[in-house]
Amino acid sequence: MKFNSEGLKEITGIYGPSGHEEKVVAYIQEAMKDYVDEMTVDSLGNLIAHKKGMGPKVMIAGHMDQIGLMVTDVDDKGFVRFTNVGGIMMEVTIGQRFIFEDGRIGIVGREEKQAIEKSRLEHLYLDIGAKTKEEALGWVSIGDICVYYSEYVESEHTAMARAMDDRIGCFVMMEALKRLEKVENDCYFVFTAQEEVGTRGARTSAYRIEPDVGLAVDITLSGDTPEAKRFAVSLHDGVAIKVRDNSLLSHPKVNDRLIALCEKHTIKYQMEVLEFGGTDAGAMSLTKEGVPASCLSIPTRYGHSDHEVISKEDVEAAIQLLVKSLETPFEI
Repeated sequence: MKFNSEGLKEITGIYGPSGHEEKVVAYIQEAMKDYVDEMTVDSLGNLIAHKKGMGPKVMIAGHMDQIGLMVTDVDDKGFVRFTNVGGIMMEVTIGQRFIFEDGRIGIVGREEKQAIEKSRLEHLYLDIGAKTKEEALGWVSIGDICVYYSEYVESEHTAMARAMDDRIGCFVMMEALKRLEKVENDCYFVFTAQEEVGTRGARTSAYRIEPDVGLAVDITLSGDTPEAKRFAVSLHDGVAIKVRDNSLLSHPKVNDRLIALCEKHTIKYQMEVLEFGGTDAGAMSLTKEGVPASCLSIPTRYGHSDHEVISKEDVEAAIQLLVKSLETPFEI
C-alpha cells in the first residue's frame, strides 16, 4: 500500500494549537465528506465523524491540537515573553523558530546571564524582529499563540514533521476511514480538541457519545536511540498497543482483542508500558460509569519538538489494526 505522503505533509503543516483547531477541522471535513454518514462540530470544537453500523458503539479519538507558546508580555525593545500551551520543553525550544497564525515568525532566545542548567521558560523570549514594544504589539497581541515552524521531511522509512503529535493519529483515522467499506460497529471517529491541555475534548465528546468501547490513536516514545532510557518500544517494530500510562490501565479484554487481530492478520505490533503521560483513552475510560478503552500508539522519536519522527511501517500497521478492529463487532 502506497504511503500517503502528501496527506501527512498537509495535515502536519496546518496551524492548530489547543483551542484554535478550526483550520484542522475544515481540512478533515473536506477530506472525509465522502467516507462518513454525518459530521458535526460540537461546542468545544471536536469534530465528530459518524460512520453508522449496527454493532457496539465504538469511539475512536485522535487529537487535532498541537503545543505552542502564548504571548504574555512585550518589553520596551520588542522582545516577546510567553507561557506554554501544552508540554513545551525548554531544552528543545531554545533557538527554534515559531510561527503565528498570520505567518509572523520568531526565534526563541535565552537570557545569557542565566546559567542554562538553571534556566526555565520564564528566562526565554521570542525575537520577532521588532525594534520597539509598539512595533511588536502592532504585529502580535497578548494571548496570541505561535507553534513550531519546520518543514516536512521524508526518507525511505521515516517521516519528520512538527505536530506529528497528534496529527499522525488523525492521519491514521482518516486513512482507515478510506479503507472501511462496511463496519459492524457504530463508529464515532472523533478528532478531538484541547488534548494537550488536559484531554478536554475527549472528555466532553465521550460524555455525549456514551461509547461501549474507546480507542485512542496517539504517539508514544521510542527507546531505540543511543543511550535512551530503557523502554521496550522501537520504530519499525509495529503499532504499539498500550498497557498503561498515568491516565489509563487499558482494559485487558480490549487489548486481548487487538492482539488477536494482529496475530490473525499478521500485523506487526509491540506492547507499550509508559510510566508517565496520558492520552484521550484515559479521558474516555472515566466517562460516566466507565468505558473499556485502550490506545493504538505510534512510536515517535523527539516528541514535543519541531521534528517528531515516525516510521511509515508502524503507521501502516496502525491503519491495518484499526480497520480490522472496526470491520467485525467489537465484543469484549
